[in-house]
Amino acid sequence: MTDCDSANMTSREIVTRSLSGQETPRVPAGPLAVHICARLEGVSLRRYTSDARTLADCVIRYYERFRPDAVWVSADTWVSAQAMGAAVAAMGEEQPFGGVGEPLVRTVADIERIPEPDPSSQGRCPLMLDALQRVVAALGRDVFVVACFDQYPFSLAAALMGINEIMLKLVDDPPFVEALMQRCMDYGLAYGRALAGAGADMLSGGDSPAGLIGPRLYREVALPFEKRLIAGLKSATRKPVSLHICGDGTPILADMALSGANVLEVDHKVDLAHACEVVPPHIALWGNLDPVAVLSQGSVEQVGRAARAALETVKARGRQRFVLSSGCALAVETPPENLAAMLQVCRG
Repeated sequence: MTDCDSANMTSREIVTRSLSGQETPRVPAGPLAVHICARLEGVSLRRYTSDARTLADCVIRYYERFRPDAVWVSADTWVSAQAMGAAVAAMGEEQPFGGVGEPLVRTVADIERIPEPDPSSQGRCPLMLDALQRVVAALGRDVFVVACFDQYPFSLAAALMGINEIMLKLVDDPPFVEALMQRCMDYGLAYGRALAGAGADMLSGGDSPAGLIGPRLYREVALPFEKRLIAGLKSATRKPVSLHICGDGTPILADMALSGANVLEVDHKVDLAHACEVVPPHIALWGNLDPVAVLSQGSVEQVGRAARAALETVKARGRQRFVLSSGCALAVETPPENLAAMLQVCRG
């Protein structure tokens, strides 16, 4: 970060330049604001995750109120699973969609019955593309828009099988898991390409269950598919691609850096100084304030101190590619004044 002139530089330009390692007038901020956008507007999560206009309007109103440098277009972690045929539903007005009923996949025949991906018609993918287009039309000239292509192959396979079942299959029948992950990768590539076509500036996906299988299995099972999906998305879209793994990713952080992702979203349990040392400087870090203990439950003063400490940490280690954010999605209970305090630290 430098003292270069920011008078005519938009937030979109600042984030873009930061991710590419160019000079920026300040550190950009892009907290992972998803369901909090609904809460701030008094909209139920069921409606937010099932209506394109509502989702887009909430994101736009959130931006107009807080002016972050980046906004996120995401509903929940079941969009792709639903598109593939999984039964999903919102269990209450204040619950996002989640899996219901029996797992979609138990046998090879179940994998073979999954149709070819078509984001224009399957599940809520059309809804998400519509919402993204609305956000881009309203904000895209000035604001960096991140679209979530949902899940990387291992996480998506876990959603389709159930977390316990896939853990057993990893030991008992690895080829089965790989066959399902291949199908999941086809969906991730198709959905990511569609989101890029709808105007996203960056494509983000999660692989949090992959953080539970240990470094060896992560390297052997999850990472190769992450690499292939990221390479495919970057080749097809020319957009930066991000990798998000919740929790303490410290044991696999160096391996995550081998995925080919342009950005690693670092959760609060990862020491930011350690991340700066382990992750090569050509890869951007996005994070990593504690979304609960600090941003949701802390005071304005605590938020300010944590945000300033994060900026000081990356500055001391000469890291150019950095976006200040929550380590994971903001809790819906996050006080607006805490969110404003975090963003104000970047504005100086």
